[in-house]
Amino acid sequence: MRRYRRVRLPGAVYFFTVNLAQRRGNDLLVRHVDVLRAAFRETKARHPFTFEAACILPDHLHCLWRLPEGDDGFPTRWRLIKAAFSRGLPKGERISPSRARKGERGIWQRRYWEHLIRDERDFANHMDYIHYNPVKHGHAKRAWDWPFSSFRRLVDEGVYPRDWAADGEVLEADWE
Repeated sequence: MRRYRRVRLPGAVYFFTVNLAQRRGNDLLVRHVDVLRAAFRETKARHPFTFEAACILPDHLHCLWRLPEGDDGFPTRWRLIKAAFSRGLPKGERISPSRARKGERGIWQRRYWEHLIRDERDFANHMDYIHYNPVKHGHAKRAWDWPFSSFRRLVDEGVYPRDWAADGEVLEADWE
């Protein structure tokens, strides 16, 4: 069987989806959003990157990061973010036997989804996907209504109109 290495480009833009281990009915990320934000700040201070977009949902999050020139170290950043968030929470989550043997917490899925952004259209599609996600999952009627997102900042910067995704017009968007 052939093994393939992931392509990692220094200074590139990446889309990520990161999930909690126990997703069903879990609101840990929004309930402890301040702990999560502190984990991001702490990691960014040591390993800089730029948030192009982000959306924190109750049980998962999506974001677009631009890494510094010459840097492709997103795995280190995610390890640090997950660890800092986990340390900031009281223990008590369900832990599988394999995690217990390794001394791990049971908060995050071990893996995450990453996608290297290919071009401007890919970037725009993923920006829209991130900001429509709270509407898609029924957490908000409009992207503007969800407080745990970069959408409002991007409205202030003129990237989106405030009423974007207010009437379901993005349902047919080509996000892939």
